[in-house]
Amino acid sequence: MDVVLDRFDKRILQELQRDASVSNQELGERIGLTPAPCSRRVRQLIDSGVIDKQVARVDARKVGLKLIAILHIAMDKHIPERFRAFEEAIGAIPEVMECYLITGHEADYQLKVVVPDMDAYQEILLGKITRITGVSGVKSSFIMRKVIDSTEVPLKYV
Repeated sequence: MDVVLDRFDKRILQELQRDASVSNQELGERIGLTPAPCSRRVRQLIDSGVIDKQVARVDARKVGLKLIAILHIAMDKHIPERFRAFEEAIGAIPEVMECYLITGHEADYQLKVVVPDMDAYQEILLGKITRITGVSGVKSSFIMRKVIDSTEVPLKYV
């Protein structure tokens, strides 16, 4: 069930998507609420699951993770057990930053993998991903430059 958001909830979400480290006092001032109702609204957004989690974004390049690969994975059988096993196995590989079950391609999954270099990528690809039961094909592309890198959900539709 969708959660109904009023204008204050939307403004809270806009501000927190830009900077989740803002204090409750500052957040309230930005959106026009005193701290107590602002805090209650944030708590309701968390409890309802609208705010999934608050994290610190790490610049991968600044910590030596300079190679980002997008992989398209094809599976040999399209059965729930095969997909479930793949998803469990891929979830155990920390270099996999994103995994999507997709349609409209020859692939079944799209992954985003972040590693320091091509040697590390080869180790992940050949040592882990291609060894997962059911993986029948992998096509890799490498990110040359990030053009858009956002975690903000467009709120104009809610």
